[in-house]
Amino acid sequence: MYPAGGISASIHANRLRAEGMGSKDQAVHFNNQDYEALKQECVESGSLFEDPCFPAEPPSLGFKELAPYSSKTRDVEWMRPTELTDDPQFIVGGATRTDICQGALGDCWLLAAIGSLTLNERLLHRVVPHGQSFQDDYAGIFHFQFWQFGEWVDVVIDDRLPVKDGELMFVHSAEGNEFWSALLEKAYAKLNGSYEALSGGSTTEGFEDFTGGVSEMYELRKAPRNLYRIISKALERGSLLGCSIDITSAFDMEAVTFKKLVKGHAYSVTGLKEVDYHGDMVRLIRIRNPWGQVEWTGAWSDNAPEWDDIDPSEREDLHLQMEDGEFWMSFSDFMRQFSRLEICNLTPDVLSEDSLSHWNTIKFYGTWRRGSTAGGCRNHPNTFWINPQYKITLLEEDDDPEDDEVACSFLVALMQKDRRRYRRQGQDMHTIGFALYEYKGCQNVHLKKNFFLSHSSCARSETFINLREVSTRLRLPPGEYLIVPSTFEPGKEADFVLRVFTEKQSETDDFCVFAFLQEEITEDDIDDSFKSMFAQLAGEVAMLLLVSLFHISVFAISDQDLKTDGFSIESCRTMVNLMDKDGSARLGMVEFQILWNKIRKWLVIFRQFDLDKSGAMSSYEMRLAVEAAGFKLNNTLNQILVARYAENEMIDFDNFICCLVKLEAMFRSFQHFDKEGSGVAEMSLTEWLYMTMCG
Repeated sequence: MYPAGGISASIHANRLRAEGMGSKDQAVHFNNQDYEALKQECVESGSLFEDPCFPAEPPSLGFKELAPYSSKTRDVEWMRPTELTDDPQFIVGGATRTDICQGALGDCWLLAAIGSLTLNERLLHRVVPHGQSFQDDYAGIFHFQFWQFGEWVDVVIDDRLPVKDGELMFVHSAEGNEFWSALLEKAYAKLNGSYEALSGGSTTEGFEDFTGGVSEMYELRKAPRNLYRIISKALERGSLLGCSIDITSAFDMEAVTFKKLVKGHAYSVTGLKEVDYHGDMVRLIRIRNPWGQVEWTGAWSDNAPEWDDIDPSEREDLHLQMEDGEFWMSFSDFMRQFSRLEICNLTPDVLSEDSLSHWNTIKFYGTWRRGSTAGGCRNHPNTFWINPQYKITLLEEDDDPEDDEVACSFLVALMQKDRRRYRRQGQDMHTIGFALYEYKGCQNVHLKKNFFLSHSSCARSETFINLREVSTRLRLPPGEYLIVPSTFEPGKEADFVLRVFTEKQSETDDFCVFAFLQEEITEDDIDDSFKSMFAQLAGEVAMLLLVSLFHISVFAISDQDLKTDGFSIESCRTMVNLMDKDGSARLGMVEFQILWNKIRKWLVIFRQFDLDKSGAMSSYEMRLAVEAAGFKLNNTLNQILVARYAENEMIDFDNFICCLVKLEAMFRSFQHFDKEGSGVAEMSLTEWLYMTMCG
């Protein structure tokens, strides 16, 4: 059952987004905690902040390897920086890559992203707001801002950090009295539910959560020929870059190669340089290991002989820093040694070399729900069509004089939401992807099974994979296209954000249409047999009472070979409310004739989609039956109907009729209050209560 509060909260959230909430200038307060207000309270009371939403207790550490009473969390203390050193500093001499040294947590992917973030001061201070210190108005409270699934979020923490044997357990700075990176890691752990929830991941997660950008991944064995230029351009524009070496088995994880590279470990790319070496220009790339120590020992490493033949002034310019985890290597060695490169673009067209156009961005917020919108991939043709569908329109081809092909470049990025938070319950990332179909037609149509059986996709994500986000840069001719995001297997539930970066776009899923004809009849139109039946059952009052409707329903459908005991009292009450004009909870003969006609029409539809004559429809069949009755609804409403009226993903006749009656009643009520046909209804509190409580 979808609680009314949840639905209204979703509507409220959408309205706030439309007003700018969640933008860079209006970050959402995580857990409704307002940093300025909380800090002011602490300053005025002279107390240090203690965060009730992420307490200094074992569950905040983790749930498995870092679970309460585990060996790794035994004897852990939570201490403030003021208790660890006499002179704690938030940032010493500016935030640099050497401030991030990994602790006893497998979040190298996050630390690689933080390391890249320090290369761009403007981006860094978006995540790490100015004005925080352990000196001015210190109150034990700090805050950081992250991009989360389409909106910026402000996360408040206290500064109690987990300590074991007198040392910080997790990320720490090479400067013993500097704490910005440790506090940033804590805020990110709070956002994801615990420290352990951060263990294992893709650098692109951190990249995107620090910038709101969009990431792309390159397999280096299949990389484009101009990859060096792509990396150079990305670094110039402040993009964040990470790289890693694939593992072939569990034994490879964090195994160190002969030349001191770590497999399955996230590195950050921090620079490029071309140097004159024996008369030839050699391309170099600078890499950082967030461990802060283990470094490449091959050509161009810190103590390699190649440096002896480089001009001393140029060598000095390259800032050789010994044993800090950062090193140079030749670009050719990089291509051979590493498996994957990840780039987070701060603007979607950052890699479009000569593009003169500006890309537009649109976000679709969607949900996969079992029985209504979680259809799985194309391998499951019976359910694939129920997945959410979004329409985009590509109108203008790329302006590239060197390219004879008429095509539009665009990028599709599908991100599943909040999966790290479910690790505590034993869940993790779903395997996700998307497909695109060329489609010309009415926007307000959800395409059915037959369309996908007879049409092949024109593009799709490179693979279905269990990452938080799958993104692909595509080029297609101008036209209209349908994007179908899905999990690999049907029935997998999750919320998602689909981002499309393109020239023109339009959404298909924001529609609700009801086509009905007002049935106008009088007593003269009612035949004598129906009048006789009504008089017999309604009694002398000549009105049909609610209870009578319950009894008449058994008689009314008994000859239809339908497995039912008649409508429930709740269904009868809903029906009466639909037709009752004066609030008497009674129906006159004309009103009942109209209702009777509706029930007979809907009964035909029910029997049409109850293919096995079991007396119930599957939730997939219900969607088709509701549309056959004249209601074209978006994915969210279909999910709500399944959650409200289905039992074990099956809908019986009673619930089906009750659903249609309720839908028609609410559509009619809205139209009554939408007097100008603007799509917006205005009503008083009394009218709202009457409509919702009596509907």
